[in-house]
Amino acid sequence: MVHRADEVDYPVALGWQVATATALRTARGRTGVAEVLALIQHRPVFTLGARADGSSVLASESALAARGAELVTVDRGGDVTFHGPGQLVVYPILDLRQRNIKPVSYVRLLEQTVIDTLKRFGLTAEREPGRPGVWVDGAKVAAVGVRVQGGVSTHGLALNIAPDLDWFDAIVPCGLPDAEVTSMARLLDGASPFEEVVDAYRVVFAERFESRLVEATDSPLLGRFDEAVPA
Repeated sequence: MVHRADEVDYPVALGWQVATATALRTARGRTGVAEVLALIQHRPVFTLGARADGSSVLASESALAARGAELVTVDRGGDVTFHGPGQLVVYPILDLRQRNIKPVSYVRLLEQTVIDTLKRFGLTAEREPGRPGVWVDGAKVAAVGVRVQGGVSTHGLALNIAPDLDWFDAIVPCGLPDAEVTSMARLLDGASPFEEVVDAYRVVFAERFESRLVEATDSPLLGRFDEAVPA
């Protein structure tokens, strides 16, 4: 059974990522600090990548706040995206330098974990050249945005399992004006097997990253998460 955290405020998760990544970099080559994989759901939030200029946000910050959503600028790549309930957000904090994985290859691996997961539910997903993320029938089902600092990764991906897609009307997703956004629930005619998807993703991640996932007993910031231990 996968233990994950729900209703996580974005600033809390971001602070946790920074602290965890710093500890992992500092401890490189020593035992005692593990890589970590967090599988969570956020409260509604729109995040702007470091190079985004805000033009892809179609609503004012006050209007978003009135709907119960934050607007946060972060240090990942990419433009603007939404996180909220019904969406699986994946934060792998991995030592890519130790794993000998280049940043571009890492992004492709993350995309592949989504493609493999969707395949388990009968969905054929793919990449689109020049358009990061994962797509099904021309619509984006998962966004990918990462930061690699000192060889350690933060941020990750967001898979739309069954979010309220109306949230995406407030933005130009990932800065792509012609990009349609979809979800597994829409593609599966209303089915929203959230728990099953999380379980499937955990298995796929372990396979693709050749890791053994060990359940953590406690996390002061995120509740429960998984440690990713190289196999």
